[in-house]
Amino acid sequence: MKKKTGVLILYAILSIYALITLIPFIWALSASFKTLEEIVSGTVNFIPKHFTLDNYKQIFVEQKLFPRWMFNSLFIAVVGTALNLLFNSMAGYALARLSFPGKKSLFIIILAVLMIPGQVTMIPNFLILKELGWLNTYQGMIVPGMVNATFIFMMRQFFINFPKELEEAAELDGLSKFGTFFKIVLPLAKPALAAQTIFVFMGFWNDFMKPLIVMSDENMFTLTLGLNTFKGQYISYWNYIMAASMVFTLPILLIYAFFNKYFIKGISFTGGK
Repeated sequence: MKKKTGVLILYAILSIYALITLIPFIWALSASFKTLEEIVSGTVNFIPKHFTLDNYKQIFVEQKLFPRWMFNSLFIAVVGTALNLLFNSMAGYALARLSFPGKKSLFIIILAVLMIPGQVTMIPNFLILKELGWLNTYQGMIVPGMVNATFIFMMRQFFINFPKELEEAAELDGLSKFGTFFKIVLPLAKPALAAQTIFVFMGFWNDFMKPLIVMSDENMFTLTLGLNTFKGQYISYWNYIMAASMVFTLPILLIYAFFNKYFIKGISFTGGK
């Protein structure tokens, strides 16, 4: 009886937390179909009094650069995620399975990198990109973030627990280290790769500070920067901001829905023995 009561209390707490979390999102979704006058009127209602699609029409038709901003965000996030999956996995596998001089020192350096705040490297990154002529370019956004110390560590933990018997069998069949990695190990690392995909994609997609530093040409803005253009000196067009925010949120929801079945597995697999 006590156990059942505890479970009911737990579900009640989680339900309240879920409701508190969802209310802002539901309001934003509702506001994306409202007029600006209704939003700024001060009344809190989740059903629009004057339902309109003009906000979405404005951002897709009237705002000519919005589709370009969306493409920029998608291109940077997709390419950056793909490169992270490849290089982080290769580095994690090398640290977990291969023997080479300086392996322990390299691993310590990677752990040390985790302790450095991103704000510390902003100015050096900007100066390097300026010298390379990579400001206002896709490579300026993608290349500095195409490897991530956190996910190198995560993939190392996954590969440490990977069955060695499979690799030994592959070597007996004549596969090289690269062949074993790409044909045997990587396809079986889907749980860890799925978890990494969600986090890395979200990191690129939601990033505001890096595009703000690297991009100054409006044609190269990402959606995060583009949303900021709907804010004026005297008025913020919250109806357009809410509509654009809903469009901005959609890819994240799709990514999470697609990789959800691997997500929990990926977290638990990387936790170690």
